[in-house]
Amino acid sequence: MVSFELSDDQRMISETVKKFAMNEMRPIYRECDEGGKIPPEFISKAWELFLIPNSIPEEFGGVGEPRSIVTGAIIAEELAYGDLSLAAAALNPAAVVYPLIEFGTDDQKKKYLPLFCEEEFKPAGAALLEPRIDFDLPSMQTTATLEGGNYVLNGEKCLVPMAAEAEVLLVYAQTDKAAGAAGVQAFLVDKGTAGMEIGEREKNMGIKALDTRKVSFKDCRIPKENKLGGEKGCNAAKLLSYSNIALAAMATGVSKAAFEYARDYAKDRVAFGEPIASRQAIAFMLAEMAIEVDAMRLLTWEAAWRMDKGHDAEREAYLAKQYAAEKALMITDRAVQVLGGHGYIREHPVELWLRNGRGFATFEGLITV
Repeated sequence: MVSFELSDDQRMISETVKKFAMNEMRPIYRECDEGGKIPPEFISKAWELFLIPNSIPEEFGGVGEPRSIVTGAIIAEELAYGDLSLAAAALNPAAVVYPLIEFGTDDQKKKYLPLFCEEEFKPAGAALLEPRIDFDLPSMQTTATLEGGNYVLNGEKCLVPMAAEAEVLLVYAQTDKAAGAAGVQAFLVDKGTAGMEIGEREKNMGIKALDTRKVSFKDCRIPKENKLGGEKGCNAAKLLSYSNIALAAMATGVSKAAFEYARDYAKDRVAFGEPIASRQAIAFMLAEMAIEVDAMRLLTWEAAWRMDKGHDAEREAYLAKQYAAEKALMITDRAVQVLGGHGYIREHPVELWLRNGRGFATFEGLITV
């Protein structure tokens, strides 16, 4: 039987993270967006929530709580409700930590997981997207060729969060083109590795507070022991499904924020002697926005629930992400419409949510749960 009734622990986590979003993220989101940077103090406060170390086994310094994809989706939604850039920065190390927990060898876990159990935040992230017209896992252009005791990486990645600061990047590369998606594997590349070049900061329409970069690999040699999972490797398609769930959850959070702001504005804004919310065109628009927010969340939770139960959820995760990306753009755009001319000025946050919402169609691999 499928049930999305939250447990007491999940409800407590949801309330804690939402409170953090309102108290620590909303007051600074505009300053971060316009200044193009995230205060170190915010990162420290977010790290104190222990959201990522909570799932790291005790033997590596973590809390050792069982990992739940549904709980991860709840956290991602509430953080994105506060601000997408800040949420992505706070959860960025998860793109390395969770794949390590699931697929890493004992030696890989011993080397890397303790880094993410320290008091101080350690930047890390995934390099998945490539600068091309579409995203297709089997057609990945970055290659990893085994030469003796090393893998040699060649290719280019884009939209890599915090790449300039990252202690380690999890780089996805094709090891066997004939194998398609199964040939894509992930590699742990340490900061300063020869052959890895971090490019200039990208100038994005949205997520402007988050530092993303192009990363190039030219004959970048790493020990074969740095292949995630060793000889056995990892299931890149499954890792992509985790990312799709995270993105769908974050799109839900951004959409919920936009809907609630537009709804409250429409109730307060009086025109021709009555709140504009009482006008049918506005009321119908808000009703459809509310329906879509709930639909996005349910699709996301269904995919997450299936993964928690050990079922294959590649299809469900993909559908949730695609649907959420489409509806996030629709909802944030309508929020701007509800505010009319006020929606276009920066006194109100809806224009920022629209810019951020537009990016979900291209954010593959940006974050995970």
